[in-house]
Amino acid sequence: MNSGAQKIAFRQGKSREAKTFHFKALLQPGGWISSAYVTIDARGIITAISQTHSGDAGVEAVNGFALPGFLNAHSHAFQYAMAGMAEKHPPDTVDDFWTWREAMYACALSLDPSEMQAVASMLYVEMLKRGYTHVAEFQYLHHDKNGKPYDNLAEMSVCLVAAAAITGIKITLVPVFYQRGGFGKNAEPAQRRFCFRNTDQYFKLLEDCSGVVKSITTARLGFGVHSLRAADGDDIIRVAQHGPTNLPFHIHAAEQLREVNDALSYLKQRPVEWLLNNLDLNERHNLIHCTHLSDVEVERLARSNANVVLCPGTEANLGDGIFRLTDFSRHSNHWSIGTDSHISLNPLEDLRWLDYTQRLSTHKRNTFPDGASRLMANTFFSGKRAMGVSASDFFQTGQPLDAVVYDGDSPLLSAAGIEHLLPTLIYTSDSAAVMGTIVDGEWIVKGQAHKNQLEILRDFQAVIKNISVK
Repeated sequence: MNSGAQKIAFRQGKSREAKTFHFKALLQPGGWISSAYVTIDARGIITAISQTHSGDAGVEAVNGFALPGFLNAHSHAFQYAMAGMAEKHPPDTVDDFWTWREAMYACALSLDPSEMQAVASMLYVEMLKRGYTHVAEFQYLHHDKNGKPYDNLAEMSVCLVAAAAITGIKITLVPVFYQRGGFGKNAEPAQRRFCFRNTDQYFKLLEDCSGVVKSITTARLGFGVHSLRAADGDDIIRVAQHGPTNLPFHIHAAEQLREVNDALSYLKQRPVEWLLNNLDLNERHNLIHCTHLSDVEVERLARSNANVVLCPGTEANLGDGIFRLTDFSRHSNHWSIGTDSHISLNPLEDLRWLDYTQRLSTHKRNTFPDGASRLMANTFFSGKRAMGVSASDFFQTGQPLDAVVYDGDSPLLSAAGIEHLLPTLIYTSDSAAVMGTIVDGEWIVKGQAHKNQLEILRDFQAVIKNISVK
């Protein structure tokens, strides 16, 4: 295994020719384009979308339905190393988010940079196989195992960018500020790899990370703070106000009831209430989870134009709670999905559970008008915001072709009429229906296989043998 600080295999710069894909259908916000021809140039940029073919580019017929590549707006790559390892619950014990967190700390202390790269590479292959084409990596595993900054402050972040480049997924690296072990509490020894002494040290890391992504067309940068409980209020404000004004800002908020109660005790305000009162929340801000909101917070947050990133697989696994999506959606469409701890990686499953938790809560089936279309549009456009990318369509000329393609011979999809195709896909399909994933006009996954997966799997398996969550 090679550390990302020593070796990054870039996909960019490949010599390719212009070509045209002919899909059975291609999804746009306004509906399906049947028999869709998508022409790309040598860089994978879309030059034309049509129902007829013209021009000299060669045609590749694809017996599948093309959706825009999914955007994973919240990831902690290192936690993939422990997925499934914290699920034993001895009788007469309490197991909740706070006990799970101790296992997560043990995992975080187990990984050196090359091991981090191996774990992230395997994770990103699995994301690509399920249709994700871009990930926001919320990174707080910054220092060495003793809590000392690496000579290259961005060493661990470089490994994540390297893993993305090697596997072919796009990445928005989001290194975040971490300082405290709880509201007004010093950091615990187990958190030593996460913490900065001050915001100046954090901004130096952010500057170094900017240099890492600067020359890589498939990498972008964001910034943020881990959570209210992990930083002093003045420093949260300082990071938000003095950080780059053109980058997306990410922060965990109101994930756990204990967190809300501690904020009320220490700050005299609820977490999201404090953020609304102290930061100028807008479309650049991405609040993760928000599973415990008051009526006032729901409406104020929705009207702020900020984005909420929901991680239903992790939120269910950790017993976090259920976001008030039905109420929020009366005022705002700005929510997206992420896989967080990666206990669940299938975007279709997460979209279903966003809807199903609301159905279970309201006892009604129509969470949204035209639910499948709403699920796709919201998670796409708000996911783009979380990545720091603007978009006006799922697929558009001048933009790269990033798509997940579902098998046109899948029984239910092949039988569905165009009117029912998208809901059939979202509510009945799983990863087995994925024909492949295209990034920048290139098949990165095809036939359930990633071209580098055997080598990546070997390295991952070697790392996992040494992972401890005790």
